[in-house]
Amino acid sequence: MFQRVPFTGDEKTSLQVALQRHRDVVVWKIEGLDDDQLRRQMTPSGTSLLGMVKHLAAVEYGWFCATFGRETEPMPFDEEDPEADLRITPDETTADIVDFYNRACRAADVVIGEVGIEELGNAWFGDQVSMRWVLIHMVEETARHAGHMDILRELIDGATGDHNRPD
Repeated sequence: MFQRVPFTGDEKTSLQVALQRHRDVVVWKIEGLDDDQLRRQMTPSGTSLLGMVKHLAAVEYGWFCATFGRETEPMPFDEEDPEADLRITPDETTADIVDFYNRACRAADVVIGEVGIEELGNAWFGDQVSMRWVLIHMVEETARHAGHMDILRELIDGATGDHNRPD
């Protein structure tokens, strides 16, 4: 659903809507593609559309839930493989990954609703960060990868665009 960041909204609402706009792009970028297209590694490093969705699910859980002491699902991180969260294993289906992303976003939204913008949590690297910082970081992270996904999608089937706008 196409949303605009409110022109006169409060800071937290504006950041959350900005994040949701980019989340919507992530989901839109994978619509209409089959499993082979979503898994296709489009760069020498192995980047795929589905891998981007898996990574973004993990960072939603990590930055919002883990940082602020909430539970997460098992995370696809591996100390011996720093890119594990970007790889799709043969036993993971497209539906599994999309559902993981949707659950991560819903869990993150609960945390955003419960935690004040000035409230501090503990980042995975040990420093304290505010909800404001996490929201800004996740807008950046999601927008960056949505841009990657736009390029990958264009390479797969020629589709372009930054947002699915209503007619």
